Amino acid sequence: MEIFKEAQRESGLTEAEIREALLASIQGKQLRRVLLLPPDYTRLHSNAGFITNVYYHQLRAWGCQVDILPAIGSHDPVSREQFADMFGDIPYEKMLVHDWRRDVVRLGEVPAGYLQKITEGIWRESIDVQVNRRLIEGDYDLILSIGQVVPHEVAGMSNHAKNIFVGVGGSAMIHKSHMAGALYGLERMMGKDQTPVRRIFDYALEHYLKDYPFLFVQTVTTAPEGRIHTHGLFISEKRTAFERAVALAQKKNIYFLEKKLQKCVVYLEPTEFQSTWLGNKSIYRLKMAMADGGELLILAPGVKKFGEDDQCDAIIRKYGYCGKEKVLEIYRDCEDLQENLGVAAHLIHSSSDGRFQVTYAVSRLTKEEIEQVGYRYASYEDMEKRYHPKRLSYGYNRLPDGEEIFYVPNPALGLWQ
Repeated sequence: MEIFKEAQRESGLTEAEIREALLASIQGKQLRRVLLLPPDYTRLHSNAGFITNVYYHQLRAWGCQVDILPAIGSHDPVSREQFADMFGDIPYEKMLVHDWRRDVVRLGEVPAGYLQKITEGIWRESIDVQVNRRLIEGDYDLILSIGQVVPHEVAGMSNHAKNIFVGVGGSAMIHKSHMAGALYGLERMMGKDQTPVRRIFDYALEHYLKDYPFLFVQTVTTAPEGRIHTHGLFISEKRTAFERAVALAQKKNIYFLEKKLQKCVVYLEPTEFQSTWLGNKSIYRLKMAMADGGELLILAPGVKKFGEDDQCDAIIRKYGYCGKEKVLEIYRDCEDLQENLGVAAHLIHSSSDGRFQVTYAVSRLTKEEIEQVGYRYASYEDMEKRYHPKRLSYGYNRLPDGEEIFYVPNPALGLWQ
């Protein structure tokens, strides 16, 4: 089964066109139990909420048992309010919560020799392959892996097998794959398909889950002014759905600028971004576009913490976003970083390494907290007066006093370089 649809209009596929493709993808299948693996609220603009809703109601109408396990990885669980906003009228009680530290089973490993080869010798340890136990024990006739393909700092492009081995994967894979990617360098991978981290996920899928009934449902979207435009929908049991989505996402979600940015202002919508763990997509996605000595100002009214859980938050507060060389120096001697490689990778990804200034404009963290982790502090209320999101439009803006800025309303939807 392969269904590939690309929109012929900039506004994207219609809901009717999407619904028709989704229903065709499951038509004629004999199904009793189905597992849906959509993304969490951090991928609100993937249109996976609508897709999940269509699948859920059709499958229930056919008498199937349908379980929904959002692929949250190490993020916070989806709240009741977020679930309703994203997935519509599906009962919140139907949601299962993935526990990446405890609720997983080990399937095997990606061997050290293979990793050494694909990372050019940068990573030399094996990585355990873990997934949520429900995938193995649930006796599902179909597992629908749903999500958006968009440039990603760890894998190069998001989704496909990443949705499984990170989204509903275990701590070993999450930590080590992220650190391997950080050491290899996000600048070498972002926006590309065949990266070392992607090959890790591909290896795990081919060697340990190739006989499981996965159907990958991949979207390519943009969201001008917050409205989702679904430019492509790619459905297949094979990797081809991902590859087709990558090709389209490279056209729709990568932005090549004529000059490096001296001043960039990014807005983080408060219901979507409540931690620097998520908000630092601003840094990941714009790092290559920033000029030496420039400033990245992040307007973050909802950011109230650093890590998504207490353990990660404490480690970020302890060491701060101190740059790659300093993180590696600390890592050699500090057990808490050695046991939380994903956090170490996040610290590396989230630093400009002194090349440009990162300023966080916040109202729910203090000046001392922001400066403690290595960023410059600004009051959100003060910055909002000068750079109010409703007065800015995407791209270059010239303020009344002559200052030129580049404005990005949602950093999660692209890559700028």
